[in-house]
Amino acid sequence: MNTRTFFLALIYLFAMTISSCTGDQKDYITVNKGMFKIQDEPYYFIGANYWYGAILGSESIYGNRERLIRELDHLQSIGVNNLRVLVGAEGPDGEPTRVTPALQVEPGKYNEKLLDGLDFLLAEMSKRNQYAILYLNNSWEWSGGFSQYLNWNGYGPIPYPTLPGNTWPGFMEYAGQFHDCEKCIEQYHDHIRFMLGRTNKYTGVKYTEDPAIMTWEVANEPRAFSTENLPAFMEMIASTASLIKELDENHLVTTGTEGLHGCEYSMDAFREIHANPDIDYLTMHIWPKNWGWMDPSGVESGMDSSIAKTNRYMEDHIAVARELNKPIVFEEFGMPRDEYGYDTDEGVMYRDIYYKNAFEKLLEHAENRDIMAGCNFWAYSGEGRSGGESYMWEGGDDYLGDPPHEPQGLYSVFDSDTTTINLIARYNSLLTGILDE
Repeated sequence: MNTRTFFLALIYLFAMTISSCTGDQKDYITVNKGMFKIQDEPYYFIGANYWYGAILGSESIYGNRERLIRELDHLQSIGVNNLRVLVGAEGPDGEPTRVTPALQVEPGKYNEKLLDGLDFLLAEMSKRNQYAILYLNNSWEWSGGFSQYLNWNGYGPIPYPTLPGNTWPGFMEYAGQFHDCEKCIEQYHDHIRFMLGRTNKYTGVKYTEDPAIMTWEVANEPRAFSTENLPAFMEMIASTASLIKELDENHLVTTGTEGLHGCEYSMDAFREIHANPDIDYLTMHIWPKNWGWMDPSGVESGMDSSIAKTNRYMEDHIAVARELNKPIVFEEFGMPRDEYGYDTDEGVMYRDIYYKNAFEKLLEHAENRDIMAGCNFWAYSGEGRSGGESYMWEGGDDYLGDPPHEPQGLYSVFDSDTTTINLIARYNSLLTGILDE
């Protein structure tokens, strides 16, 4: 080997080493014959909800890049390579029980630090071969969402359901007006055009060409909020999915729906929404405590019933996915700590039982190359800890997986929850073994 060839070989090896260390993705996740694929290989995952990731990645008052990097490293160490993340909140900062700081502070006006935070998050995820499911809106008030667009367009004050004198039915009636508000949807679609037109400052890669993004999601738990609203709701989802596909031919699109519970209990509506060729896969969420499946006297007494109801709900939605020959993701599920508390010193034995049931279902589908392709537990809180005696989020507190309208720690998986962390790591290891067969 001559000197020139030797040095060229060294340069090549150095470049390959750098590429291996950074782990930057080169391939998009696709859907083929009812399965997710990466380079024609099946992709199944046990991931996490990590809605606050872009805020941590920012240099805003609530940013903490050192914490973000440590948490991404921790997630990578337990095999988590899929994170479901909020693109950003809408509306003025300082609203009650709502995310602060907001990304879109007024229609078309953005907090540059939050945009930078999302860039940073995606760049760091790319280094770790982690994929993002990014939701672009929200049915619920905790990040602005539908209700903030309505407020911007003259529908009056947002009736926050956690404030005295307001109710959840009252809020849902208010939020349901979004689907008939042409100006609201126009502003929302302008937001999509803006986000999908962005180029990452850290990587120089356009969002529409970034393999670190797996999916654009229409909204977090989009709902019609009444049977009468269903036609307009379904049209909103269809038009939004069509717009995203028009702007971005590389990435997947899904709804973010809970399933039957989010479609006014109409499986026909759920099926019709996901039959749309612009929707690449189905989603389902399950909340045993929130949906009244659990005995308020304690987690233990309601566990068997909750698992039975969970499995029935899953199978009903999996059947629709098989019918449509599209993957389905169990992308939100949570379970309180053993005594309905919020502190890290309280046990999580029953949460682990509930998680194990979901993970076993996923492994079964992975073994058979079947239709359920992933699950994202709610939610990873890493090294954050709840502050204050009330357990409700206040300015200056750590952000956790529990949004600001809920008690902090209610559904959080902390880095100190050793048994849950070990369970996730173990099942991700088993999943890798199955996919390597």
